[in-house]
Amino acid sequence: MQRSVSSQSFHPVSNRFRILERISAKTTGFLLLISGVALLGACGGGGNGSPTNNDTTGAPVLNKVSGLVVDKSGTPLSGVTISIFHHNEKTTVTTTTDANGFYSVSGQSTGLNSDYAIYAGKTGFGFYPSVGDAAGSVGKLDFNGLYRTVIRFLSMPGHDVTNANFTALRPGDKMASLPQTGQTTSYASGDDYSVRAGVAWPGTRFTDNQNGTVTDNLTGLVWLKNAGCFTPTNWATALTAANQLASGQCGLTDGSTAGQWRMPNVNELESLVDVSHINPAVSSGSAFTNINLTAAYWSSTTYTALPSNAMAIRFSDGRWINGIDSADGSFTNNKNSSANSLWVVKSGGTGAIQILATGVYDSQGGASFGVGDDASLQIGAPLTFPRFIDNSNGTLSDTVTGLTWLKKADCIKLKQSWTDAITAVNTLASGQCGLTDGSTAGQWRMPNRSEMLSLSDRSPTFPQANYFNGIPGADGVTAVNPTIFNNFIAFDYYWTSTTNAADIDQAWTIYSCDFGVYNVAKTDSRYSLAVR
Repeated sequence: MQRSVSSQSFHPVSNRFRILERISAKTTGFLLLISGVALLGACGGGGNGSPTNNDTTGAPVLNKVSGLVVDKSGTPLSGVTISIFHHNEKTTVTTTTDANGFYSVSGQSTGLNSDYAIYAGKTGFGFYPSVGDAAGSVGKLDFNGLYRTVIRFLSMPGHDVTNANFTALRPGDKMASLPQTGQTTSYASGDDYSVRAGVAWPGTRFTDNQNGTVTDNLTGLVWLKNAGCFTPTNWATALTAANQLASGQCGLTDGSTAGQWRMPNVNELESLVDVSHINPAVSSGSAFTNINLTAAYWSSTTYTALPSNAMAIRFSDGRWINGIDSADGSFTNNKNSSANSLWVVKSGGTGAIQILATGVYDSQGGASFGVGDDASLQIGAPLTFPRFIDNSNGTLSDTVTGLTWLKKADCIKLKQSWTDAITAVNTLASGQCGLTDGSTAGQWRMPNRSEMLSLSDRSPTFPQANYFNGIPGADGVTAVNPTIFNNFIAFDYYWTSTTNAADIDQAWTIYSCDFGVYNVAKTDSRYSLAVR
C-alpha cells in the first residue's frame, strides 16, 4: 500500500547545485520480496513491528531523507517519482521532485527494523543513484523478479540524510561506450568489419610493463603476462590462487601484494578476445605468454541459473563454455569437476572504454560463491534502472550503452541464414517490424558480438529472454516485470554480424538463455535483432 507525501514536505533550494560524485566503491546487492521467485533450470525478511530505537522520552527517533535528481548535464529534473520502500513494514512512501529537482520525505524510522530502499522513476528516463551518507549504499534489489537499482539503508541512521541523489538518463545518454570487436575482414555488406561499430582500439593495444604484467590500453586493466602460470584446477582453487597472487610469483616484480589480483569476471575475460585471431584468439604482439589452448579459462561469474557452473571462455577461438563442449569433456565449466585455467587481472588506469558490469550481485536471491568473485566485487560500468526506454515507435533506447534497438525481437525470423538476416536488417525501415520511427533502409545494422553481449544482465535466475519478455515468475508464464522486448525467443540463437575466424563459414551467435557466445554455421536458420 502506498501513501503519497504532500508537496508541503518540499523545501525550496537555491539554483546552485553541487552534485555529489557517484560512490564508486563496491556495494552489496539484495533481495526484498523473495516470495514468488524460484530458481529455474539451467539453459544447456525482514522482521515485523514498529521502530525500536527510541530516545530518552520513549518517542520513536525519525529522520528525513532528501536529495536531488538531475540529468547528465546537471540540469534539475522535476516530476520524478521517488519511492521509499520500508522492507520491515512492506510499505512504500512516494513523492515527486519539484522544479529544482529536489525531494524530501520525513518520518523514516531509525535503528532496528529500519531497512529502507529508495528508487526513482519517470517515463522516458533511466536512473542511477548515488549517496554520500556512510550508512547508505548503491546496489540491486530483487522485487519479485524486477531488479531495481536503489539506494539502500540496511539501518536508517539517526540523522537526516541530505544526499540521496539520482542522475537521470534520456534516450541517447549512456553510462559507457562499447569497443570494436577486432574484426579485420568483411564477409558481407553490413557485417561487423564493414560497419566497424564501437570505439576503435588504441594503436598500441597492449603494453608490456617489463615486470610480469601487461596493460590493456583499451580497458585500462592490468593482466598477468604469463597466462599459463597456474595449473588448470577447479573453480574454487583457482579463485583462491588469484586472491593470493603477489609479486615474486609467476614472474611478477611489480610490487603487488595478495588481494590486489583477482579472477576476471566474464566481461573482463571477454575483453581479451580478438575475433580476427585464433590459436590464440588474442591480438598478436600482445606480449602474453603460455596461453592455454587445451583448456578453457575460468571467469569469476557464476552462471546464476545453475550455480554449480561458472562462465568460461576458451582462447583457441574465443568461444564461451557453458556445459560440455566436446565428446571427451575437455571443455566444461562445472566448478567442482572441471579443470580450467586461470588468467588473473587487476585494476589499472583509465582505458579508452570501461567494461560493463555483469549485473550479478551478492545478497539473498543473488549470491557470492567465494571471496573475490564477480558478485562480491561487482566491477564495471554500472547498469541503470530502468535500463531500457520504450520510445513508443517500435524502438528501445538503452541508457547503459546509448544504443537503439528494434523492440520486436522475433521479426527478423527463423528460416533466415546469416546472409539473409543481414540483408533483412540492411533493408529494415519504418513501416516494418512495428517501426513508426521514420527510419530508412541502411540506418539499421545487425549487432556485432560486443553489442549483442552488452544486452545481458546476469542477475536473473531464469532464461534472460524471458526477463526481456516480462516473464520472470517461477511459472514461466506470469509476467511480473514490465515487457522490454516483444517476444525475445527463449532457448534459441541470435546472430551477430561477427564471423568466426576459426571457420569463416560460421558466425558468432548469442544464446538467448545464458547470453553466452557460440559459433553457428552461417547456413543455419536463426533470429536477428537490429540496432543503430
